[in-house]
Amino acid sequence: MVSSNHYFYVLQCADRSFYAGYSTDVIRREKEHNGGIGSKYTKARRPIQLIYAENYGTRPEATKAEAAFKKLTRKQKEDYLSGRGICFPIAETMSALTAVQVDRKIESKPEENQHATAEKL
Repeated sequence: MVSSNHYFYVLQCADRSFYAGYSTDVIRREKEHNGGIGSKYTKARRPIQLIYAENYGTRPEATKAEAAFKKLTRKQKEDYLSGRGICFPIAETMSALTAVQVDRKIESKPEENQHATAEKL
């Protein structure tokens, strides 16, 4: 069975940098990043926090969104996220989204492009 859950997601690293990625399971991916097996970039910048996830119907749509985000300047990335309900600066004490919170938020909306943000949950 082919998954219709393809996510473009954004993490904030401990050094406040952003990491954008693609996954069919953002909760598993966040755990991998925090466990040091997600990527070389995030391994050196733990802990990370999932701050945004957007659901797409196909992998090409999600990876296109990821690639476009990565081309933005820092200011443009902040504006993109602010326009989707993320407030800056993100508090150091903000806890990462839990699996239940993200799953409920994403599954609660039948729209094709669904947004899950830390501020809205």
